[in-house]
Amino acid sequence: MNEEMKQLADRLIAVHRLSAEEYEKLITGRDEELAEYLAKAAVAEQKRIYGNEIFVRGLLEISNICKNDCIYCGIRRSNRNCERYRLTEEEILACADEGYRLGLRTIVMQGGEDMHFSDDVLCGIVRKIKELHPDCAVTLSMGERSREGYAKLREAGADRYLLRHETADPEHYKKLHPAEMSYENRMRCLRDLKELGYQTGCGFMVGSPYQTAANLAADIAFVESFKPEMCGIGPFIPHHDTPFAKEPAGSVELTCFLLSVIRLVHPHVLLPATTALGTMHPQGRELGILAGANVLMPNLSPVGVRKKYELYDNKICTGEESAQCLHCLATRVEAIGYRLSEGRGDYRG
Repeated sequence: MNEEMKQLADRLIAVHRLSAEEYEKLITGRDEELAEYLAKAAVAEQKRIYGNEIFVRGLLEISNICKNDCIYCGIRRSNRNCERYRLTEEEILACADEGYRLGLRTIVMQGGEDMHFSDDVLCGIVRKIKELHPDCAVTLSMGERSREGYAKLREAGADRYLLRHETADPEHYKKLHPAEMSYENRMRCLRDLKELGYQTGCGFMVGSPYQTAANLAADIAFVESFKPEMCGIGPFIPHHDTPFAKEPAGSVELTCFLLSVIRLVHPHVLLPATTALGTMHPQGRELGILAGANVLMPNLSPVGVRKKYELYDNKICTGEESAQCLHCLATRVEAIGYRLSEGRGDYRG
């Protein structure tokens, strides 16, 4: 690690911010020694605030029907080979009950932008989950909606909302999305969510097509200024039925490096070790935790639909990422010095 990198790292550790140009220097100048140095500092920050707890959320993928045509995504509307499904309200509530029985106290409902799940339909489901399990947090990851819609869902009892910003560069955003989607609307959604009192999550893919180190630096600068309660990042993995099928996958190493940087930029953030990391590397989620992550999201969806929610190729969808195998996850987490938390795992900002 050269002296300039050491000075940048030490300033980041001390004051939790750098300029976008300095983030770019860290990214382009990183080496194994710098990554280890930042990971050690990131883990120290995470443990200072959250101890050795890893928070667990039950992920429920309620529909792979989507009106959008995002170029990177396997469930984009143009993919005629995608076998579509939509869970009924009864199936969703049964999965939430199963998650509660397994000890999970956060349910994350995620799906494509399926017009069936209107604000009113989704509000009804959120209310029923909260009535049945008032000690549970309900997180939604259901895409771009109106401010009025977000307000209704918040009033119905939704606690958190995940909406990846995907990239903090408007020109890069255009290269990843169809013309009818806009960077400005995505940012409007995130601002609305924050203002309405949600614990709000943003995030981005590492190694997405056309991405530069400057783009990643802008993403880190956005996290620094926006201060989300949650931030989800994972390596880009191509899907064979998209225009990006031949693009190279993102890097586990760079993803873990950026997890450490994000933890140091925003020490209180809830930071998942994502399924994409686990897909790219057999110990991907452990590597994420050892870089500063503190959230895992095992799958609660019915086994019969898990393979159909294929945002990218080869997603792990049976075995130890399953909520039904929490003891497997617990064993893996304990092997690296952590323990699964039994609570809701709220943001401690």
